[in-house]
Amino acid sequence: MKIRSLCFSLTLILLFAGIHAATLTVKNNCPNTIWPATLTGGGAAQLSNTGFELASQASSSLDVPAPWTGRIWARTQCSSDSSGRFTCATADCGSGQVACNGAGGAPPASLAEFTLASNGGQDFFDVSLVDGFNLPVSITPQGGSGSTCTTTSCAANVNAVCPSELALKGFDGSIIGCKSACVVFNQPQYCCTGEYNSPATCKPTNYSMIFKNQCPQAYSYAYDDQSSTFSCTGGPNYLITFCP
Repeated sequence: MKIRSLCFSLTLILLFAGIHAATLTVKNNCPNTIWPATLTGGGAAQLSNTGFELASQASSSLDVPAPWTGRIWARTQCSSDSSGRFTCATADCGSGQVACNGAGGAPPASLAEFTLASNGGQDFFDVSLVDGFNLPVSITPQGGSGSTCTTTSCAANVNAVCPSELALKGFDGSIIGCKSACVVFNQPQYCCTGEYNSPATCKPTNYSMIFKNQCPQAYSYAYDDQSSTFSCTGGPNYLITFCP
């Protein structure tokens, strides 16, 4: 009886505190194995699972406490060397392990970004190519409401049209990622820094438009807000699909 009373009391505490957990389901629709990873922002504790292997057509779910701000991406062509160090050809987080343990993915990486509210408030989510592109990805709300509570995606293969100066090539010479102009050239007009650090001064470039033309719903540069941010209320769950 004491254990049941304690559990009931904890449940009431969580309800009155307005704590809500969202379930983020990650699905691999790509033909090859990928290694998704998570990064919690804002100095908050990392999720219990910060990196995992996901075979083709498999899925895995993450319970995320809200409020939560973070991102999910997928690493490709990963393996362990003779010493056991784990590395990936794209979006590697440098931890040397399958788990990223609070480290972000190295560009280029297609990102699924979230700011989840507590107690059924307004969530925000987007697909971002600001750090470049390595895999197509989509975010689909499961439940919730709002005029932009809809699927957003970058379903195109940006690697197929990536300029040579932005291309990340694999061992066989094929393009496995498309870097952002900021990463390659490190100039303020591409990075939205210095005198370009505002929506009024940082405008689309020929390079960012390559990403935007392929994936109109995704962020192509830092201030690409108008058609790239989506939101839901009501505490929905979310499906993140790689190669939708």
